[in-house]
Amino acid sequence: MKLPMSWLSEFVDMTGISNKEYADKLTMSGSKVEEVVYLGEEIKNVVTGKILSNVPHPDSDHLVICQVDVGKDEPIQIVTGAPNAHVGSIVPVALHKSFLPGGVKITKGKLRGVPSNGMMCSHEELGLTLNEIPYGDPNGLLLMPEGTPVGVDIRTVVGLDEYVTDFEITSNRPDCLSIIGLARETAATFDRELKLHTPEVKGCGSDINDALSIQVDEPELCPRYTARLVKNIKIEPSPAWMRERLHAAGVRPINNIVDITNYVMLEYGQPMHAFDYACLKDGKIIVRRPKEGEFIQTLDGQNHYLDSDMVCIADGTTATAVAGVMGGYESEITDKTQTVVFESANFHGATVRVTAQKLGMRTEASGRFEKGLDPRMTLDAVNRACELVEMLGAGEVVDGIIDVDATSDQNKRLPLECDKMNALLGIDLTREEITGYLNRLGFVIEGDEVIVPFYRVDIARMCDLAEEVARMYGYDNIPTTQFGGAAIGGLSPKQRFENNLGSYARACGFDEALNFSFGSPKMYDNIGLPEDSEKRISVTILNPLGEDFSVMRTTALPSMLDCLMHNLNYRNETASLYEIATVYLPEIKDGKANAEVLPYEPHILTLGSYGRLSFFQFKGVIERILSESGISDVSFEPVTDNPSYHPGRCAKILAGENEIGIFGTIHPKIAKNYGAGNNELLTAEIDIEKMFENACDDKKYQPLPKYPASTRDIAVLCDESIPVAHMEKVIAKAVGNILETVSLFDVYQGDQVPSGKKSVAYSLKMRRADRTLTDEECDSAMKKAIAELEKQFNAKLRQ
Repeated sequence: MKLPMSWLSEFVDMTGISNKEYADKLTMSGSKVEEVVYLGEEIKNVVTGKILSNVPHPDSDHLVICQVDVGKDEPIQIVTGAPNAHVGSIVPVALHKSFLPGGVKITKGKLRGVPSNGMMCSHEELGLTLNEIPYGDPNGLLLMPEGTPVGVDIRTVVGLDEYVTDFEITSNRPDCLSIIGLARETAATFDRELKLHTPEVKGCGSDINDALSIQVDEPELCPRYTARLVKNIKIEPSPAWMRERLHAAGVRPINNIVDITNYVMLEYGQPMHAFDYACLKDGKIIVRRPKEGEFIQTLDGQNHYLDSDMVCIADGTTATAVAGVMGGYESEITDKTQTVVFESANFHGATVRVTAQKLGMRTEASGRFEKGLDPRMTLDAVNRACELVEMLGAGEVVDGIIDVDATSDQNKRLPLECDKMNALLGIDLTREEITGYLNRLGFVIEGDEVIVPFYRVDIARMCDLAEEVARMYGYDNIPTTQFGGAAIGGLSPKQRFENNLGSYARACGFDEALNFSFGSPKMYDNIGLPEDSEKRISVTILNPLGEDFSVMRTTALPSMLDCLMHNLNYRNETASLYEIATVYLPEIKDGKANAEVLPYEPHILTLGSYGRLSFFQFKGVIERILSESGISDVSFEPVTDNPSYHPGRCAKILAGENEIGIFGTIHPKIAKNYGAGNNELLTAEIDIEKMFENACDDKKYQPLPKYPASTRDIAVLCDESIPVAHMEKVIAKAVGNILETVSLFDVYQGDQVPSGKKSVAYSLKMRRADRTLTDEECDSAMKKAIAELEKQFNAKLRQ
């Protein structure tokens, strides 16, 4: 919100307050100042001058030599090519060593041999447009109005001698999106009188009700609609003081009627709109929801289809404005407009925001309405507009006001709880001090109640009042104290577990990857998910950045593959990455994601690698991470039906009997989808929640063994389809608690092994903690293992 300081001075006496002091104190009282700008900062040493003579240049067909009075003892000579450099004209003159916007420096010199001691300027060279200077010439010098004094700083003449304070207004303070709102804050901060003006409208007779009727079909979405009628309109440029204030506040002047509505919006914070009465069929205004398929052409010339979630302003037949956003092109004010309807209404903020988003339009009006405005502003705003119409001689105001009001006129009341405020703020103010601060901000105290001003829509409870007291007392005056209790915090066990997973992965040579949690529905095609897979049912984003970011991912595999391919495409020979990824699994209802229930959001440890590890080395990395995480009894079982993985090089990961993840080589067809060529892509997806459930955080000390181990090797013939991990489990169970380790060291298929069979060899290490094992004990354990292998797998001891 840009606040011209001269405009502020109408409401608060700013005598003795510097710009720096003003910015510092307003920031400390809760109204953050972004910057203070002097509009004419870039213009220096430019004055008004009167052209005294004009003679042709001897060596040019288009240049002329002018003698210009700039308020000094002697005129100065300037050579110009401007076609409108007429004798007697008053123009801006950039003197020797002057500056213009954009860092342009003007110095004296010669033009085709004739000395020129400066430059006469156009409006564009001063950084102005014809909207701010309607009397400007688009093809020549800026000719100042007759009677403009000579030799004065041009900034004071064209309204650039102005300081503007730019505020960052938070969404809970829509009242501060106005000159009056910021004037209230200024008066309270400096404890000075706030001078407000009550609009006075004389009127010209007649009755608005004879010409106009208003019907509000949606009082919940439009709690108040106020209108006045102005006839015999004279469309012309606004006076200089209004144009200059609008320009300083960042609004482009257009004409007197449109400028009045913008001026009132800036002054009061209440958006307004002006309709051409002749375009309102049957003299009706109806506030309603759009009809099916209804569309409107807005003031910016764009066509928009409306839907039932919006609100429109219509006449007897069609929509003429989008409520709270923008007016319609058909009812636009033009030079032929004779009668105007001034609308000052209040619309439901959330509806305005939804409408603006759907239509892709965000205006000054919608930005105010969506934050929530008090409906009691509409009457003062429309009267102020009509007052300005009479002040500028822009038309005649018809008597009467149509005010459709469905709101309550009762102010909000809150209990005055001084002790609670002091306890919350950590200060010790008296009741008189607290009420004094609240009174400065416009709150009224009645007994033990605080009456909240109608414009403070953000005040709802005691803590809000306490904040008002704190910012008037001064945040910097609140003493620093220690917390009353011991600070308790830190990471939860699960958070520590996740952090440790990252450490384990990095220790294994993996780098962390960070990916978006949303993507395109096409990612499920890329990893080969069947059409009927539940993983294709995703949470849909209502307002996506685009189709590529329209759904929340149900699997992190596509993200990891994208990362691997990004590295491969940049010619990185190897890459090993991990991501602690969040996936979003919706509740499925009637084959769709149930939008009424939040999705389940598990974290998945996703690993990916190429060019560095073999399949079994990758498996070893997984085993190491699981071991470091305290997960024991880990085993793997082959998976042949996962469409994303190679059917012969994929396994599910088990912790005991619980499946916690899957890993393997990406299927060649899927690798082709990603453009991996002949590179083997290895990935793993492990559910961190299940890992945490199966992890044991207890660390037990195990002393070095006192007695030697006994080692035995065993080789058996079995069907080639039998997983060696299953055989390991049988051996371990048969040998019992004297078994220390069992490890596979050979798998052989060849000439000496029958077809369909394989030779599998294990090394067993056995040991007791209390004594040395005997040969008989070891032999007995081996016989039990061989017997169980034969019983369960028909495995024969290889001779």
